[in-house]
Amino acid sequence: MSGRVAVITGAGSGIGRETSLTFARKGDSVVVTDIDEEKGLETVELIKQEGGDAVFAKTDVSKFEEVESLVNQAVEIYGTIDVMFNNAGIGTLGHILSLKIEDYLRVIDVNQHGVAYGVIAAGRKMRELDIKGVIINTASVFGYLASFGTFPYQAAKGAVRMMTQNAALELAQYGIRVVGIAPGSVDTPIIQAYKDAGMTQKMTEQQMRKKLIRPEAIANAVYLLTLEEADVINGSVVMLDDGYASFK
Repeated sequence: MSGRVAVITGAGSGIGRETSLTFARKGDSVVVTDIDEEKGLETVELIKQEGGDAVFAKTDVSKFEEVESLVNQAVEIYGTIDVMFNNAGIGTLGHILSLKIEDYLRVIDVNQHGVAYGVIAAGRKMRELDIKGVIINTASVFGYLASFGTFPYQAAKGAVRMMTQNAALELAQYGIRVVGIAPGSVDTPIIQAYKDAGMTQKMTEQQMRKKLIRPEAIANAVYLLTLEEADVINGSVVMLDDGYASFK
């Protein structure tokens, strides 16, 4: 399948960048979005260097009006929106009793509310244009299993699980699928705090094959979930964790 339009948040690095490249390589047009304009434009340039089609739209996903504008821009430029990948996320590391409330709120705003805004904005536009689209939300194994030092991150990812199920139920009548993904320990900038704390070995040991997951592996799985061949997958959060959640 090619010729679709995919909007990908948090596309300036990590999973978002690799997913943008994957979709472009398959012939889809990509609306690259990130709060970091420099990194987002780097992703667009990488896509264009490979002959792909992409544009950049700077977006703070913690603000609904910016997410709504993003979706409108995608339709204004390309005439449609087939895939919405609500991927943008941030993390924080520290004991719950030492947690700064502003840090807690920021993680919730981006990781939870940002996903909700993406689902609502894309869902409304898909319904309006009668597009049988796919919305993908990034959850995490940490939406299932507790871990020290990640209270707000886990709160948000747990919410993404239920938002995915509920949105799939409510949007099914419009032919829109909503699917979540739950990556394990992926080698992206979001885990830098863990690396700085000397936790890299522990993180690799938590994976079945004793290595961090490459972001391109997650990107490949996300792409597969958007295909017609995956049409029966709806309302589920798919574990992309190299077995992390299977042996804890």
